[in-house]
Amino acid sequence: MVIGHSRDIYLSEKLRTIEPSKKSVAELLEAMADTAYQGRALGEAYRILKNMIRKNNNTIFLGLAGSMSTAGMWKLIKWLVEERIVDVVISTGANISEDIYEAMGNYYYKGSPMVDDSVLFKLKIDRFYDVYADELKYREMEDLIREFIETLDNNKTYSTMEFLYLFGKYLDEKGIDCIVSAAYRSGVPVFSPAIVDSGYGIASILAKRRGHSIVLDMVKDFEQIVEIGQRSNKLSAIYIGGGVPKDYANLVTVMQMLLAEQEGIGDYNKGFEYIIQITTDAPQWGGLSGATLEEAISWGKVKSNAKRRTVYVDATIALPLIVHGLIDEGIKRINPPDLSWLFTNIND
Repeated sequence: MVIGHSRDIYLSEKLRTIEPSKKSVAELLEAMADTAYQGRALGEAYRILKNMIRKNNNTIFLGLAGSMSTAGMWKLIKWLVEERIVDVVISTGANISEDIYEAMGNYYYKGSPMVDDSVLFKLKIDRFYDVYADELKYREMEDLIREFIETLDNNKTYSTMEFLYLFGKYLDEKGIDCIVSAAYRSGVPVFSPAIVDSGYGIASILAKRRGHSIVLDMVKDFEQIVEIGQRSNKLSAIYIGGGVPKDYANLVTVMQMLLAEQEGIGDYNKGFEYIIQITTDAPQWGGLSGATLEEAISWGKVKSNAKRRTVYVDATIALPLIVHGLIDEGIKRINPPDLSWLFTNIND
C-alpha cells in the first residue's frame, strides 16, 4: 500500500456488468459508460455530448475528417446540422462533395479490398477500401460543382464559407438535399480549409480551363471563423477523425488568447469547455489526428477543467450509435447561437 493513499479512493466507482435485456441505443450507451476500455470511453463521450448540447450560450464546432460520406454516414451529419446539434462545420472537401454524388440519385456499392484494382481502373470504378463508386457518375458530381462555379462572378474572391453558403443555396434550389444545402437552410456555416483536395479542386480547374475562375481567400476564411470564436460565450467541439478540420477549430481557440494579449489581457484562455474526439489514430506518432485532448491543454486549445473524452474507435461504429442515442432520448438543443450575421453580405 502507498502511504498517504486510501484504498477507498481507488475503489469508489463500481464497474457495472451489462445485463442482457431489451434496450434502446441510448440505454446501451449509458450502460457502456460503466464498463471498460473503449466501450466506457464511448459511453462517457455520449454523456459529455448530451451535456454539451444542453449548455446555454455554447457554440459547438464539428470537425469532420476523412471520407465518411462514401461510408453511408452523411445523412447522420446532415441530421446534426438540421437539428442544430452543431453550429459550425469544418470539413474535408471529400465529405461535402461525395454526399452530393448520392444526393444526385447515384449509389455507392459494397465492394472488397481484395480485388484487382487495375481491372477496376479499366471499368472506371473507383474504390474506397470496401466501397465502389461509378467514376462516370462521380464526374457528373464534379461537373455540377463546375456548373455552379460558372454562375459566380469571374475572378471574384470568396472565403470557403461564403462559397459553400452560395453552393448550398444553389443545390437547395435544385432540390439536391445534402450537407451543404441543409447547412444553408439551417444557418450553419461550413468551412473547408483544404477544399481543393477533393472534387472541388477538380471542378475549379475544369471551370478555369473554360475561362471562368474564382479566388478562395483562406485568410478571410480563418478571420471569419476566428470572429465566431470571439462572439461566442463558450466553445465546444466534436471531432470525427483529425487532420486539418481538427486543427482549424483548435486554432480558433489559440487565436482568442493571442488577440486578448494584443488588447493587453493576460492569462486569457477561451479553450473548449466540452469536447469529444473519435479517432483511430494513436498519439505516439506525433500527428495531430492522434494527439490527445490533454496535449491540447498545453496550447490553450482545451481548458484544463474541460469535460473531455477521446474514443479510439472507427467513426462508422461510433457515429451511428451516438446519433441514434440522441434520437432515442429526444435530446434537443437549447438556444443555439444565431450566426446569421455571417451571411448578411454574401452575394454571388
